[in-house]
Amino acid sequence: MKTIIIPAFGIDNLQIIDRPEPKPGFGQVLLKMKAWSLNYRDLLVTKGLYNPKLKLPFVPLSDGVGEVIGVGEGVTRVKVGERVAGCFMSRWLAGDLTDIGASSGLGGAIEGVAAEQVVLHEDAVVKFPAHLSDEEAATLPCAAVTAWSALVTQGKLKAGDTVLVQGTGGVSIFALQFAKMLGARVIATSSSNAKLDRVKKMGASDGVNYKETPAWETKVRELTGGQGVDHIVEVGGAGTFNQSMKAVRLGGTVSLIGVLAGKGDVNLMPVLMKSVRVQGIFVGSREMFEAMNRALALHQMKPIIDRVFEFKDIKTALGHMESGAHFGKICVQL
Repeated sequence: MKTIIIPAFGIDNLQIIDRPEPKPGFGQVLLKMKAWSLNYRDLLVTKGLYNPKLKLPFVPLSDGVGEVIGVGEGVTRVKVGERVAGCFMSRWLAGDLTDIGASSGLGGAIEGVAAEQVVLHEDAVVKFPAHLSDEEAATLPCAAVTAWSALVTQGKLKAGDTVLVQGTGGVSIFALQFAKMLGARVIATSSSNAKLDRVKKMGASDGVNYKETPAWETKVRELTGGQGVDHIVEVGGAGTFNQSMKAVRLGGTVSLIGVLAGKGDVNLMPVLMKSVRVQGIFVGSREMFEAMNRALALHQMKPIIDRVFEFKDIKTALGHMESGAHFGKICVQL
């Protein structure tokens, strides 16, 4: 079977090789993979920036969907012929994140799912809403669950709240969709007016171009009557954190998710003086995934896919991710 490996760090070093087809053991399921989606983490892993000590060669990608084509003894959760998505963390089923759960992240802590066939434990897969295509469902395990965890499970978002999303990548677009689903107002930032026009068409009330308005936090406060937003989906990290502290209201919440804006000196005083809740979001559990899927099915919500690449074009797909030109999710299919 065809398998993508990282033999040495760097996008150009990716290889597609042949490996023996796997066999499911006790409690395991065999998936014929149909589609994958890319996350910024996959780019970091490939370039050696996520874990420079990663043992190579390594199979990347955390997010994938497949058809069950075989089951091992004792499997009861799924059956042959069903379409399922893998969980980002194969051993975080419910409750709080533990060391065991954190050490089971596909495509990072353990080998990923970038292969024609994959074996996972039955506890590490979920059925997804029938209205979604394979590519659409493949966008869910990391980005969608992360946004859901930030706003719903941990953020306790409610109708009438105001949410700030940064950029138009996978997590930010899912956050926009979930916030609108729950009756919240959304303000978006981007360096592209064309992308801001798209998020407004999706329901964002306002867009701020941070290239044209470098002090975007001031504009955000103006848009909220000087109060600030209730919740910020912080994907920039240290490079935007200080501005987020100015844009969030007293007692508001900042969900720290990404590090896209690079390094910077973080001022922690506003966290104290504004009584801000800063929560780190490391994706979510299977329980969160399944709860989110129920909401997706009820509202017939569909993920936003930027482009779909072929399996053989994985280097081009990751290059597109690196360019930052995408809007929503980047997918790969056989």
